[in-house]
Amino acid sequence: MQLMIKSKNLHKYYEGEVRVHALRGVDLSIKKGEMVAIMGPSGCGKTTLLNCLSGLDDITKGKVWLNGKDLSALSDNKKTEMRALNMGFVFQFYNLLPVLTAVENVELPLLLAGKSKGARERAKNALDMVGLSHRYNHRPSALSGGERQRVTIARAIVNEPAIIWADEPTGDLDTKTSDNIMDILCELNNQNGHTMVLVTHENRVADRAERILHMENGVIQCDEVREV
Repeated sequence: MQLMIKSKNLHKYYEGEVRVHALRGVDLSIKKGEMVAIMGPSGCGKTTLLNCLSGLDDITKGKVWLNGKDLSALSDNKKTEMRALNMGFVFQFYNLLPVLTAVENVELPLLLAGKSKGARERAKNALDMVGLSHRYNHRPSALSGGERQRVTIARAIVNEPAIIWADEPTGDLDTKTSDNIMDILCELNNQNGHTMVLVTHENRVADRAERILHMENGVIQCDEVREV
């Protein structure tokens, strides 16, 4: 199976009044089509790792390769282009624009990537996939938390990305809604082959993944392969 994500001796420091060594030599490999969960206590480096692997944050030392491309060799503009064309992001607090409708929020990544032709239809199709065909024209304030998270998933998949990064995608949801969101993510992984990396503190969410990377103090302590 093709290797999609790899890091070698990945370090990240945050400079300030106190220098924080957030990542301490992380080595990992994630294959195309895998669904991997990153778990660990608060402050262990989970979100920092996701941000460094995706190129949202610069690394201090080491290497990250995405689909064979060395992130450190790319300019900021090229990294932005790579994210726009090949990645989707799902965040705990949605990051939807309140003045836009659901379908407008979903089509926005296509417009920003210069793919305006057919953007509205693709956005509607993405909303259909997450069960929101009846909410095209509703703004975020008129949607429930679960519906808002489904809009963010539709926005993440509208560009047919190779990789979906999810940072606490169920952290603000009740148990039933959380299960529904995970059902959608697992279906996308199983049927569409999206490589998926999700950060979570919930065992019941991580248990849906094929592998769980257990982090502590900026390092991966255990790589657990699961039967799902």
